[in-house]
Amino acid sequence: MKKFLVVVLILFAAATYAQKDSTAPAPKTATHVQKDSTQKAPKKDWSKVLLGNRSADHLMIQFAYDNWSGKPDTINTVGFSRSFNTYFMFDFPFNTDPRLSVGAGLGVSWSNIFFDKQEVLVASASNATLAFKDEAGGDHFKKYKLVTTYLDVPLELRFAFDPEHMNKSWKLALGAKVGLLLTAYTKGKNLENNAGQPINNFTENEQSNKYFNGTRLAGTFRVSYGVFGFFAQYGITPIVKSGAGPNLYPYSIGLVISGL
Repeated sequence: MKKFLVVVLILFAAATYAQKDSTAPAPKTATHVQKDSTQKAPKKDWSKVLLGNRSADHLMIQFAYDNWSGKPDTINTVGFSRSFNTYFMFDFPFNTDPRLSVGAGLGVSWSNIFFDKQEVLVASASNATLAFKDEAGGDHFKKYKLVTTYLDVPLELRFAFDPEHMNKSWKLALGAKVGLLLTAYTKGKNLENNAGQPINNFTENEQSNKYFNGTRLAGTFRVSYGVFGFFAQYGITPIVKSGAGPNLYPYSIGLVISGL
């Protein structure tokens, strides 16, 4: 009996020793820190952006449809009146934010306004005001236009969405043009009668700045992607002098090519 009790005690002790301690702490497992989805990316410091790849293109070319607002019914413009402008521009980025820059330059613009069976008497010595002579009932030029040429100083406040890659960036510009009138002249080609039959294939030119403002101011806006874009321009000052004719305000809508 004693031997039996000894064996039982030995077996009980062995079983107790072999049993896993249920109170022991569970082994540590790898934990993952959950990223805060509300955490914002750090704000870009535009003052440290390098502009080594910024376009060095200084040329700006514009081609547009031209017309006048405030035009009375007695002025018969016709067809695709148009202008061509070319400027050499300088760009000055802001140090604190090169997305913003100021553009300034110098260039020349030409505006061609076409008329239907009408003459513009720019060189008249007797008229106190600029006359738009109606020739619908008689001989007239098949093609007739008024051409004005200006020396312009364009100024722009520019914004580029990606100033490091201007050839792939959307760009906006708001500005003005200050212009000095160089010449104003008319050009008529191919004289014909009331029935449209040719009379003479000669060209007539008349030139005078007498009735036109010597300076002009126009507001400008353009939007571009890369080198191509659209622009609009509206005259703040009228093209004809005060008291010398109707208040005609030139405007243009067209295409622009510029790397900046």
